[in-house]
Amino acid sequence: MTRIPVHTVASAPEGSRDSLKTLEARFGKVMNIHGAMAHSPAVLETYAAIQRVMTEVGTFDGATREAIALAVANVDDCAYCQAAHTAGGKAAGLTEQETIDIRRGDVEDPKLAALLAIVREQTARVGHVQDSTWQAALDQGWTDAELTETSAHVALNLFTNYFNHLVRTDLDLPAAPAA
Repeated sequence: MTRIPVHTVASAPEGSRDSLKTLEARFGKVMNIHGAMAHSPAVLETYAAIQRVMTEVGTFDGATREAIALAVANVDDCAYCQAAHTAGGKAAGLTEQETIDIRRGDVEDPKLAALLAIVREQTARVGHVQDSTWQAALDQGWTDAELTETSAHVALNLFTNYFNHLVRTDLDLPAAPAA
């Protein structure tokens, strides 16, 4: 059970309302995570700003961003984010089985698998990645720019994972299938 009430646009602090309206329009409703983040305009604005930058300026397509999020959510054991990014992954073109396989670390595409190995190590090892893992990703065709960009994606997803762990966000979408 959540520790804090979920705000609506009407009940949110003034400083959170614009971002909450934008997120509501994007997702078709105020998601529990967003309504809970709205308690602090700083938290909601930080989330919205990083999301916007990663979408507008980042180099990864939607399916790759969702794969990164699924890998982080699995390593960090965030049920809410696994559910949200399963839905997001399917919307970005991943099959449900691919979302499960990504969470399991069983990815057929060697290029994507190499990128997700970087992401998993960053998440599990507080940002540290072995030289061999880095080199394997370079050998699969990823660039230094892309590999460094993963740090922002990992940070964004840890931010949401940690927030969900902190406030115990209630699930308001279908749970991710068992991995």
